Amino acid sequence: MKSEELTDKRIAVLLSGGVDSSVVVYELARRGLHPDCFYIKIGPEEEQEWDCSSEEDLEMATAVARKYGCRLEVVDCHKEYWEQVTKYTMDKVRAGYTPNPDVMCNRLIKFGAFDEKRGRDYDLIATGHYAQTETDEEGRKWLTTSPDPIKDQTDFLAQIYDWQLKKALFPIGHYVKDEVRQIAEREHLVNARRKDSQGICFLGKVDYNDYIRRYLGENPGDVIELETGRRIGEHRGLWFHTIGQRKGMGFSGGPWFVVKKDVARNILYVSHGYDPATAYKQDFPVHDFHWLTERQTLREVTFKIRHTPGYLPATLEWTGETSLIVHAKDKIHGVAPGQFCVIYDAQHHRCLGSGEITI
Repeated sequence: MKSEELTDKRIAVLLSGGVDSSVVVYELARRGLHPDCFYIKIGPEEEQEWDCSSEEDLEMATAVARKYGCRLEVVDCHKEYWEQVTKYTMDKVRAGYTPNPDVMCNRLIKFGAFDEKRGRDYDLIATGHYAQTETDEEGRKWLTTSPDPIKDQTDFLAQIYDWQLKKALFPIGHYVKDEVRQIAEREHLVNARRKDSQGICFLGKVDYNDYIRRYLGENPGDVIELETGRRIGEHRGLWFHTIGQRKGMGFSGGPWFVVKKDVARNILYVSHGYDPATAYKQDFPVHDFHWLTERQTLREVTFKIRHTPGYLPATLEWTGETSLIVHAKDKIHGVAPGQFCVIYDAQHHRCLGSGEITI
């Protein structure tokens, strides 16, 4: 949005303590705006060391807000996070799927629970996502990609509701990461050289498998070579493995690739080799497809199934109102049920929406 379009808007900034959201505050402040800043607390269920909402994060967020004369308020979304996002994650993992908690965090927490608690008092909610928006001649707002292919985060936003997209503002979405770092250093922001957070935010320092073990425990079962039916070992629980996994398997005679899970029989199927054909798929079904702005009739599209820089060409075959089959131009590695397939236009400019892979 242009500066004049923001002048009369009430803007809330989700300030995390990281460099991206801090530059968001700068971008708005340089336009003469003084948004209210909010720090969302979504810490651990119990142990303090699990908390990614650390004192350091809050200290840096406080320093940035103070630097630009903005008010900062802490909003506790701890209960909502663990009841909604964690439940989604555990339910999917238990069923043998590969969930994406960060996707649901945007939908349920950053643009969901926060809006219910404080965001409802504001016209726009600004975040540090690397994404952009555009409004067409008919007044429809679309989610569009960032010029930084590595940092682009439209895939993490592809499940938000249309009303959430209408309130979303991405002030740094037109930058690449290096430019954001340069701005932060030039403006002497306290977190200019702070490393980006890695992994799932709510886990903090905790290993993902340890986290899963804490809530689901272990459930040993057979590991079978798909091609021969030969038993090669025992797994400790299907939820510790994902389709396409090669590292960290711990079975002798490798390398092994995870290619299939039989949840009913608690069997993990693997294939031998560095790049087995069974690790690839070219056609796969998607259900519960969610359109960001409105339904499209495009057949030729591009897509992603994980957070990577590349966009893959495909054609879509609709089998129902929200169900479809993706026919990729080339075979794709590691297609796993539970992953979100994010659909873009053929030029991978507009992000149209996403649905869950069901194979």
